Amino acid sequence: QVQLEESGGGSVQAGESLRLSCAVSAYSAKFRCMAWFREAPGKERELVANSDRGGPTYVRDSVKGRFTLFRDRIANALYLQMNTLEPEDTAMYYCALKDGTCDGTHRAVKDYDYWGQGTQVTVSS
Repeated sequence: QVQLEESGGGSVQAGESLRLSCAVSAYSAKFRCMAWFREAPGKERELVANSDRGGPTYVRDSVKGRFTLFRDRIANALYLQMNTLEPEDTAMYYCALKDGTCDGTHRAVKDYDYWGQGTQVTVSS
C-alpha cells in the first residue's frame, strides 16, 4: 500500500524559510507525477506545484521565485523549498501522487490518487 509522509512544517516569521519533505513508501515506476497542495482555513485545497519525471511542470504564480519543487528519485522523495514566506502561505501542505504523467493542466484534487496527512505551515507577520 502506498503511503506518503510529509514533514518539515512549522511556525516561522515572514521572510523566513522552510523545507518540506515527502517520503513515499511502496513507490512504483507508474508514479511519474508528484505534487504539493495546500489548504488554508476556509479555502479550497489548491495546487502549489507539480513535477513529472522531467522536472516541475507547474508552479503557482503566487509562489514563483520563492518556492522550488524538486524530487529525489533514488530516495523516492519530494521536497518543497519555501523561501521568503508570507502570512498568505499559511496552510496545511499536502503531498500527492498521481498514477501516470502530469502537466500544468493537472491542478485539481481529483487528478491525484494518493495523499499524505499533511504538515502545517504557519507564517506570522
